[in-house]
Amino acid sequence: MTSLPPVLLLGIDTPIGLCVMRELGRHGVPVFGIGKSARSIGAASRYCSQFHMRGKGPLQDWLPALVKKTGAAALMAISEGDLIQLADMPEQIGPCRVLTPRKAALDLVLDKERTLALAREMGIETPINHTGMPHRWPVVLKWSDPMLIQPKLEAAGIPFVKAEIVHDAAQLEKALARYASLDMKPLVQSYAAGRGLGRMFYRHNGETTLFFQHERLHEWPPEGGVSTLCQSLPATLHQQRRARSEAFLEKIGWEGPAMVEYRYDPVTREFVLMEINGRFWGSLPLASAAGAEFGWEHYRRHVLGETTEAPAWNSGVRARYMIPETRRLVKLFAGPATYIDPHARLRRWQSLWRWLSGFFDPKMHYYVFATDDPGPFFRDMANIIRSIVPLDKVFPADRAQHLSSESKTHNKAG
Repeated sequence: MTSLPPVLLLGIDTPIGLCVMRELGRHGVPVFGIGKSARSIGAASRYCSQFHMRGKGPLQDWLPALVKKTGAAALMAISEGDLIQLADMPEQIGPCRVLTPRKAALDLVLDKERTLALAREMGIETPINHTGMPHRWPVVLKWSDPMLIQPKLEAAGIPFVKAEIVHDAAQLEKALARYASLDMKPLVQSYAAGRGLGRMFYRHNGETTLFFQHERLHEWPPEGGVSTLCQSLPATLHQQRRARSEAFLEKIGWEGPAMVEYRYDPVTREFVLMEINGRFWGSLPLASAAGAEFGWEHYRRHVLGETTEAPAWNSGVRARYMIPETRRLVKLFAGPATYIDPHARLRRWQSLWRWLSGFFDPKMHYYVFATDDPGPFFRDMANIIRSIVPLDKVFPADRAQHLSSESKTHNKAG
């Protein structure tokens, strides 16, 4: 039986939270997962020592009581929304350490406009922000502070689009008119060619204790978005860019995990800074599969007080997010051509070959499926089927009601 102090992990509904749980669990740390639903994929993990349903309302209304009840030594969180709330709460709740970013640094990295302005001051290349009509196309519309604008968009009945590529003046005017009723407008930025290149750092007491880098091979949507297929790169590549990224994090006083994300054009060899993710990021399962365990690093530094160097990680490891990767493939073959960015150099048949051959690739890993922990994969599949085929279509009304009630239990799922 483990003697390591337990952790409360807030946000086990996504592959990111699942990855952190698996890292900690494999090292023998008891993980008490908090999810939005008993159907959370993390609740089905063998490494979920306890499952707790997320409380209603702000974190401060219910989290301190849960901390006291569980006796957790530390709290970690995944989503930006939760990190924002925790930044306004004490760094400790009783004996439990809140291992999340503090407000000043978090506010800076969440504000893309401020982040890029500071980067320009340090001589780091960034997209151009257009205040008038652009002279070069395409351009990209992005929100300076996505977390701030999302509730306003929802209230106005306008869908949130993380990044929208616009190809001409007429399309730009139409896109901006969509937000005429709001008191905020998206940034209009120059388009950066190439592919996503992420540098991940763990910062502790002003030092980098763990570094990892990867490149995005595929994204969803296909012209740019969430990484769906990525691979680890050797630590020796792009060392000058690593040093500049490190200096940037030092400038803002960042502590903990962060990803500094660039677009890199292999033709021109130019880097353009996109943003800083001041949290555990979407492609974390790749880093973990390659041996760069950021969740464990977070725990062992703060909870165990370890100072030993993190082990080396492996390059050439690949990971894919299977469902959006499949959606990407379908869109490339069946979607309207106007939806696909012509600058992205997309290759349909190459994508199909990668999708098929990936099943036989010994270096391929998956965001959700793991041979030592298959429960979350089957839970994910069940959730998908459930969303397509409602219970009342499969079972009589009384049986469907019974199953629905069972799914709401607060006991550990798995």
